[in-house]
Amino acid sequence: MPSTHKKVIVRKMDRDSINGYVSPTNFVREEKLELLNTAGNVVAIDLKDIKGVYFVREFGDSESLQRKTFTSRPRTAGLWVRLKFKDNEIVEGMMPNDLSQTLPEGFLVNPPDLRSNTQRIFVPRTALDSLTVLAVIGVTRRRKVTPTDQRQVSMFGEN
Repeated sequence: MPSTHKKVIVRKMDRDSINGYVSPTNFVREEKLELLNTAGNVVAIDLKDIKGVYFVREFGDSESLQRKTFTSRPRTAGLWVRLKFKDNEIVEGMMPNDLSQTLPEGFLVNPPDLRSNTQRIFVPRTALDSLTVLAVIGVTRRRKVTPTDQRQVSMFGEN
C-alpha cells in the first residue's frame, strides 16, 4: 500500500540534515517546509535555510548523489538543466517542460541516476545562484516522407 507521506532528507545550508516525511502535494506553505520528523513532531523550516529536499527510498542510505551530472545526453523528455548552488556545487537534472508543474517557491528535479537512493530533489529558488537550461529534449517524432509526384510539372522555378 503506498504511503500518503514521502520520505525525505532535508539538507540545510549549514550542512545539517533532517530526516522526515512530507505530503507529496503541498509540502511548502507560506515560505516554509512542513516536515513530520522521525520523532513524530511537525517542524516548519524556512525555505531560505534549505539547500535541497531529497525524496529518498530509504533513510539509511546517503542522500548525496553519486553522479551529479549526466554522462551523455538524457533520453527522457523534458528540460535538461544545470543547477548552480550558492556554495558553488553543481548538479544536473531533468525537469518537466511544463510551466504548470513548476512551483513558485522552487524546482522539482529528477537526478541523473534514477536508480540511486534519491528519486527527486526539490530545490528552493533561494538556494540557487543560477539555473541553466542545457537542452530541451522532446519526444522523437518520425517525419512522414511523402514521395513527390513525378507527373506534376514544376512551375515558377519550383524544385
